[in-house]
Amino acid sequence: MTGFGKHVVQLPSKKITIELKSLNSKNLDINARMPSAYREKELQLRKTIADSLVRGKIDFGLYVEITGDEVSSVVNEGVVRQYIKQLRSIADGDDIKLMEMALRLPDALKTEREDIDDSEYKIIQDALEKALEEIIGFRTKEGQVLEKDFTDRISTIKNLLAEVVNMDPDRLATIRERLEKAVADLKTEIDANRFEQELIYYLEKYDITEEKVRLDNHLNYFTETMKSADSNGKKLGFISQEIGREINTIGSKANYAPMQQLVVQMKDELEKIKEQMLSLIHISEPTRH
Repeated sequence: MTGFGKHVVQLPSKKITIELKSLNSKNLDINARMPSAYREKELQLRKTIADSLVRGKIDFGLYVEITGDEVSSVVNEGVVRQYIKQLRSIADGDDIKLMEMALRLPDALKTEREDIDDSEYKIIQDALEKALEEIIGFRTKEGQVLEKDFTDRISTIKNLLAEVVNMDPDRLATIRERLEKAVADLKTEIDANRFEQELIYYLEKYDITEEKVRLDNHLNYFTETMKSADSNGKKLGFISQEIGREINTIGSKANYAPMQQLVVQMKDELEKIKEQMLSLIHISEPTRH
């Protein structure tokens, strides 16, 4: 799920900013940006993120801004003097210009590598935890919106199924009347018992009792799974496929325009659920923290 988290910590000599951005993705993919001096802690920071967010395309940024008197690079005085001396032996020039040239040459500046002490790393970890809390908050809100949307659509399908159940006796009666009229139009004497047997066989082919029961069970199971604490996005996808299969079977057996109209409405609601699930394949995958 999408989300954003940010936390800023002001230390005596530097400002540390932690940023997290999350986009939908089936797997976990963390892109980390941080100063080279902090790379030694990258694996631990990645693990903290992975334990909390589980899935998604994550952009993680650790930014350090020096705000005190400390500097990360100093002039290598001895090297610069040697450069100036060599340059002066080649050509006369102003000392300032020679220094500008010398400072551009290799090793003119030296960068002191600072190891992160335990106290600073603890501050970074705490800042990361707070940024994770923010991004999890975003995900939770999005999940709640999706849960309500799914609940409403599943409820709509259940209501349409109830209409199908109520309509089924009229459907079977209409099919029976249609067949009897077709036989009567033939104006041919037939064996009444044989006709009744054939009629029962024919009507059994259009019986949707099992499909109605299975569809109701699948709808209930979808709701139960959505509310469970386990990571269940793939399971919801499978259940939605089963729901679609039962709806399609009812539609193919209906042979009755009013019922087929209800089937179309059920398909429409299910397609909207599937679209949401495709946009976030880990739909309702809960975050662990």
